[in-house]
Amino acid sequence: MSPPDSPHCTAFDHHRLIASGPLPDVVRAAKATIDRGLQGPLLIFNDRDSRQIEVDFRGTIDDVLARLAPAPEAPASRGPGRPKLGVVPREVTLLPRHWDWLAGQPGGASAVLRQLVEHAIRHGGARERARQAVEAVDRFMQVIGGDLPGYEEASRAFYRGERESFAAHIAAWPGDVSKHLLRLATMAWDEQDDAQ
Repeated sequence: MSPPDSPHCTAFDHHRLIASGPLPDVVRAAKATIDRGLQGPLLIFNDRDSRQIEVDFRGTIDDVLARLAPAPEAPASRGPGRPKLGVVPREVTLLPRHWDWLAGQPGGASAVLRQLVEHAIRHGGARERARQAVEAVDRFMQVIGGDLPGYEEASRAFYRGERESFAAHIAAWPGDVSKHLLRLATMAWDEQDDAQ
């Protein structure tokens, strides 16, 4: 059973899909592939942002999975803030005019900053998700498809939102790569549509 906060990942042995799912499950499948004789390179991508995940595969599968578990956090020292609410004190650097404006707001600087952040999360979330989805496609394409035929044309078609042209340019790519990339691109285009 994978932890609920485990990222959803996809692993490739060169251009062949090994597994997709929670990180521990993908690592198990990747370790089995390594033990059977990996062609390589082994690439594990976080599906949210297509960043590569580095895993130390030395030892047994239990050794590998134990290294995935985050180290326990040391108890935080009690300082200012409201611990029961999960408030964490941090430093914020602003210009003097910003501090002057905050000082004149009801509820104090912290309350106003929290309201501003919440507003940005609610109203800027769609644009931010769209930007991240586009970056995920670009990152995955560069890493795994940068040397494949038609890469430049596929990239231009993706950024222009030309779905059929994009699909045509990556159709000759290895099946697992083009299928994963088409899924990422479709999610990015849908996020862009939602953000408009």
